[in-house]
Amino acid sequence: MTVVCDTSPLCYLILINHVEILPPSWLDIQPVTTLLPDLPSKLGAGEQEAISLAFQLNATLIILDDMDARVEALQRNLTVTGLLGILYRAGTQELIDFPNAIKQLQQTTFRASSTLIQSLLNRYHQEQTK
Repeated sequence: MTVVCDTSPLCYLILINHVEILPPSWLDIQPVTTLLPDLPSKLGAGEQEAISLAFQLNATLIILDDMDARVEALQRNLTVTGLLGILYRAGTQELIDFPNAIKQLQQTTFRASSTLIQSLLNRYHQEQTK
């Protein structure tokens, strides 16, 4: 499985002490050799590189939080998730305490709608009671 991650989700994982759910010892950091020529200029350099690398590697998944970047990746038929999706998966696999991770994340500069966060927490709690 090839996963490409923008830097922002990694930085937040470091801030909440859960970076281990993404970079295991076999992680391979790859430089971007060529940017896709038709990416919108409104995307940041890191997002452009992440999308280009995911496209070049035919990645199974790309992790992006910026909405414009997510839309662009989806238009290129890439499978996209964000930091919340990664934390949710890690929580349902009992790798982390999901509600606590969300609480920690909310104490950083990370921004997501309270509706989205509450929806994920509700879904998580429903999964745990099955």
